Amino acid sequence: MGRTFVVVGGDAAGMSAASKAKRDDPDLEVVVFEKGEWVSYGACGLPYYVKGEIESLDDLVTLTPEEFAERGIDLRQHHEVVSIEREEQTVTAVHDGERVEQSYDDLLVATGARAIVPPIEGADLDGVFTLHSMNSAAAVKRALSPPAAVPDDEFQEGYGAQVHEYLAAANPDSVGIIGGGYIGLEMAEAFDARDMDVHVFEMLPHVLAPFGEDVAEKVEGHLESNGVGVSLDTMVERIVGEDGRVTGIEADGETVPVDVVLVATGVAPNAELAGENGVELGETGAIATDEYGRTNDENVFAGGDCAEARNAVTGEPDYVPLALTANRAGRAIGQTVTGTPTPVGDIVGTAVVKVFDLEAARTGVIDHEIAEAAGYDPVSQVIEQGSRAHYYPGGSPITVRLTADRESGRLLGASMVGREGVAQRINTVATALHAEMTVDEVEYLDLAYAPPFGPVWDPVLTAAKVLHGKLD
Repeated sequence: MGRTFVVVGGDAAGMSAASKAKRDDPDLEVVVFEKGEWVSYGACGLPYYVKGEIESLDDLVTLTPEEFAERGIDLRQHHEVVSIEREEQTVTAVHDGERVEQSYDDLLVATGARAIVPPIEGADLDGVFTLHSMNSAAAVKRALSPPAAVPDDEFQEGYGAQVHEYLAAANPDSVGIIGGGYIGLEMAEAFDARDMDVHVFEMLPHVLAPFGEDVAEKVEGHLESNGVGVSLDTMVERIVGEDGRVTGIEADGETVPVDVVLVATGVAPNAELAGENGVELGETGAIATDEYGRTNDENVFAGGDCAEARNAVTGEPDYVPLALTANRAGRAIGQTVTGTPTPVGDIVGTAVVKVFDLEAARTGVIDHEIAEAAGYDPVSQVIEQGSRAHYYPGGSPITVRLTADRESGRLLGASMVGREGVAQRINTVATALHAEMTVDEVEYLDLAYAPPFGPVWDPVLTAAKVLHGKLD
């Protein structure tokens, strides 16, 4: 009999692994279990679907179930895997109340992550939403749109439990967002585009905490200039309701009236299936893996938002659930199970977020406490420079923060914010981090120059030059 590769989870890591494994070994039986309806979709596009820039949820789908079937992949939707019998090398799934057992030679756990909902009083009221799945995005959009404005086929079977029909008729015009991270700020823009009053509540001193204070302060000012209320260092005490429906958010002894609440306080790995069946979890709470995505069981792999990855700067396991990390890990695992051992690759936590017409980006380690815990003596430098040559019209300031190790000069991380050119410049620094370059090496990179795109000394080069001098 031939070999069988079983995948639990039908999104980025899971379907990348399934597709690559089937492509490399057409004789391999590939079975994918997905507990929901949607597979292979771009969750990062959900805020733009709610905003209205993406017309249909179907536009976010990369490959349909029919296309996976054409590739010879046995995709089983609405099958929730409930147990892994590692000694017998079988998994058990539940479908329509029936238990289904499937054997495997290699198994990939790609169960993703889930939105965190803190234990806030009132979080169960109608009108409280999260945004981490296609269904949740559909629920938010239905709540904000008159019934006639949303195509019927957007709300097919599978959305029902999260869609509150009465909200559609209520025409809500104000929203409170709990959490000032990526999703919270992207959704602030989306709600504003729908002519809603928006208020963001963040329990930390700044929004976008991993980006550093310099970036956060620019973003906070930009939010306020676009009419978004921002409450920092503010703990939400409860969500207020009347007749089972949201009416406000109580924080610091005051109540802000809102019609809708979005809870955007981060995500947690769906690692319970693995952990309850003897697969080791790491200190982050995600599944511990080696450089090939293999767990403590040689026949069980893990990848994507449920798994740890090695941080190239600290050298330690880290949990940074991002799309490229998941897709890259899945592809590598697909190659490994078909006979070509392929590392899933290190990460440096590179991320970028759009907040209205501002770009904010970060990579590596800029927090001095984290750097010190990794054995470095961190030094940081902040510079501000134009995005284009000073004489070329249309430029705007870019703020760049670089952090390096005092003794070795090794570059550790960066954050940036500006109206243009930030999203791509952060990739220069990310590349330097993977190459373990020093600040003086970065200073002498031969970067492209033309007046419409940047000054002769690119802001990254200028920041490196100034930081190099500070290290000396």
